Amino acid sequence: MKVVVVGGYGAFGRRLIERIASNDTLNITIAGRNIDKAKQLAAEISEMPDTKAHIEARRIDATDCTSDKLDEIGASVVVNASGPFQAQNYNLARSAIAAGCHYIDLADARDFVTGITALDKEARAADVVVISGASTVPGLSSAVVQQHRPKFARLKSIEIFISPGNKFDPGIATTKSIFGYVGHAIKVRRNGKSDIVYGWQGIARHNIPGLGKRWAGYVDVPDLDLFPDAYPDLETVAMRAGLEVGVYHLGLWTLSWLARAGFVKSLAALAAPLVKVKHALSWLGTDTGGMAVTMRGEDETGTPLLVEWSLAAKCGDGPTIPTLAAQILINRLAAGERLQPGARACFEVVSLEDFEVAVKGLDITFDID
Repeated sequence: MKVVVVGGYGAFGRRLIERIASNDTLNITIAGRNIDKAKQLAAEISEMPDTKAHIEARRIDATDCTSDKLDEIGASVVVNASGPFQAQNYNLARSAIAAGCHYIDLADARDFVTGITALDKEARAADVVVISGASTVPGLSSAVVQQHRPKFARLKSIEIFISPGNKFDPGIATTKSIFGYVGHAIKVRRNGKSDIVYGWQGIARHNIPGLGKRWAGYVDVPDLDLFPDAYPDLETVAMRAGLEVGVYHLGLWTLSWLARAGFVKSLAALAAPLVKVKHALSWLGTDTGGMAVTMRGEDETGTPLLVEWSLAAKCGDGPTIPTLAAQILINRLAAGERLQPGARACFEVVSLEDFEVAVKGLDITFDID
């Protein structure tokens, strides 16, 4: 099966390719706008001892790739890892559909992921699968809730927290996507009503076993729409993310007020210089990151029920987590499994058991309380 990973030499594309390169049924094309970077990574992956797939490189830009280009390559599956998705359209997905191949992306941009259903009719007609958001959110977060939802007679709230280790290099594109909504209004469901919070504000301390306490602030993700749509009785859905080094997090929180007050339109312009500072001071933190999902509600007797699920990733393995859903889906397709045609978010598409199998060989542990 021919898998084309656009943005394959990026922070997450590379990790996905490293994970699927051991599958000897795959032919993997590392693609992006910079052919030299693609070729360099192709050479490196080919030399890895566990690599069994055939690896090659191509120049492809997600914004102008055509179905003819994908036909020429012979693509069976196209993976879009070329964020930031906040600024992208569905060109690559539409080209994949027109070429008759499946499409998966690693997006966590709210409008991009929830809007993918606009392509559902086209995808069904072409008998292909189009899945957006095969990432930590909503891919893993929804799998956690799906697993533990049956414990509740009434599920009232879902709160999600993510914090990467400071040594992780997110890249400029990922950083820009985050900075783009810092200080900006975010529509949420809170206490049974529609409400507004602001990016990187509403700061709180959250404790994850194996990580300790870290600061976190509101972020904008697809889950804020997907969970209320799936569970209409939910009163509150919240998503917070945090930086490991407290002074970094509080510094960004301080800057968020400039955007909220309208003194600056966006903090995205600060992404490049602040990433350089983070690189220089990477020694301040660790390579340990984590995630938590807290579910509150009632059991069948009306007794308050609390479920706290958490994940701890050590040895620099945290950045692999956003690629696991795509890895699982690719391996399913390669094994000949027929997934339901159509375009949808990666919401309750992959099970938590699938993720537990996929982390084999990584220093990633799950915990439930």
